[in-house]
Amino acid sequence: MGAPALRTVELKHGLSRARLLAASVAGGVFLLPIALHAQPDATPPPVLSTPISAPALRGDQIALLMQTLADAPSHGFGRDEFMPQGLDSLLRASSVADRQRGALLLKSAIVAYAKAQHGGRLPPSSFLKNWGMRPAHYDAEADFNFALVQDRLPQWLDSLAPPFDRYRGLRAALGQYRAIAARGGWSSLDTVRLDMNSNGPNVVALRQRLAAEDSQSGLDTTSAAFDDALTTAVQAFQHNVGLDATGIVDKAAIAALNVPVETRIAQIQANMERWRWVPRAWPASRIEVNIAAQEMSAFSDNALALEMRAAPGRPDDQTPILGSEVQSVVFNPPWNVPTSIATKELWPKEAAHPGYLASHGYRVIATDENGGKRIQQKFGPKSALGKMKFDFPNGYSVYLHDTPSRAAFGRTSRTISHGCVRLQRPLELANLIFQGDPDWQPDRIDAVLAKGDTIRAPLDRPMPIFLMYWTAFLDVKGRVNFRDDVYDWDQTLVSLIAAARENR
Repeated sequence: MGAPALRTVELKHGLSRARLLAASVAGGVFLLPIALHAQPDATPPPVLSTPISAPALRGDQIALLMQTLADAPSHGFGRDEFMPQGLDSLLRASSVADRQRGALLLKSAIVAYAKAQHGGRLPPSSFLKNWGMRPAHYDAEADFNFALVQDRLPQWLDSLAPPFDRYRGLRAALGQYRAIAARGGWSSLDTVRLDMNSNGPNVVALRQRLAAEDSQSGLDTTSAAFDDALTTAVQAFQHNVGLDATGIVDKAAIAALNVPVETRIAQIQANMERWRWVPRAWPASRIEVNIAAQEMSAFSDNALALEMRAAPGRPDDQTPILGSEVQSVVFNPPWNVPTSIATKELWPKEAAHPGYLASHGYRVIATDENGGKRIQQKFGPKSALGKMKFDFPNGYSVYLHDTPSRAAFGRTSRTISHGCVRLQRPLELANLIFQGDPDWQPDRIDAVLAKGDTIRAPLDRPMPIFLMYWTAFLDVKGRVNFRDDVYDWDQTLVSLIAAARENR
């Protein structure tokens, strides 16, 4: 959903909204008439001799802004992150000077809040190298002043939060999990395997744990029997945390059940923050890779068209967060081995077992006259890239690709690559993104793959792609899901935000 046109116009002749909007709550001037902002193709009129003053805050506007700051925690912000101490008293003071001071403090607070809703809580220097998705610059003060002059303050405030159903779903989940925490959360379970043959107090504890998180489960919290209803509830929990839905409470299930509610709240807050980094205009047709969930989804006109398991980078070879466009697909690709991988893995294997490179389809290519060399794996049954790769411009040299190693897709944990993303069923993705292209229908793709020639096939219409790190998210049925923080990025983000607040 795009921003309202009145808030996004960049005027001709080098005059932007930010330069025009010099007004503040305390008063200011506009050198050009406001109507020009709604007419991006208009020729700027002469400078007016009488400046236009920004209006002072009305009582209803003050009340609306104060309510917005009071509601900030529902968006995952700290309870007093934006509300200056004593602000309410200043705004209610009998002294005009105190009320004016309160109005200025209120303006500063709401500008800080607006900036934070657009991803401005962290300075750019705080972002990790692999956090390649960065929030766009946002001039919160200019937009606030503009909303005041246009008397569109409610509309502007409504536009600040990320305009996505999945963000709104996380906001609702945050309220639910905070309510659970207020009721005392849940107790940890003993590390005892439970299944349909189980009976006793550990089963009662399991029922109480599941009911604490899902009050709509309808579970009898007093029964000591592991029955069909409990099996169904366990399966639902396992699905929501990315485990195989066996209905058996094994070691992995117990570990997930014993994650404290406070950790779940922090996960939700971290993921709400990441939604503030993404472009506000989310393309209707796109590819999404959830690094933490180790899954890929493709959407057509905002409808889920394809999903599959994926294998992203290991914790020491992290797949970056980024946005780009798939511009081409390479069929039967060779693999130009990165120097780091060759140095750490392949050259030592060749030294220990001479002939290893040749037996795995690698060849050594001279790069200069001084003995420089690199390794390339030619296309074949052992090729690390499998039968195809999906290229998109990025500063990390990562891509999506096939793989001859299929066993990993049967496991829950699949963070095994060097940073690129392996796909479970890449041919289905290729057929989807070339849908409608007469040159690359499924039979042509099959023929090229069978022949074995290396061919780069450009997309007539590049497909937007987003590699994101969602450890708390809503699935297509609207259920809140959680995944392990495999890169420890949730805790890092929470810590960085806390440090930034301390430094303000």
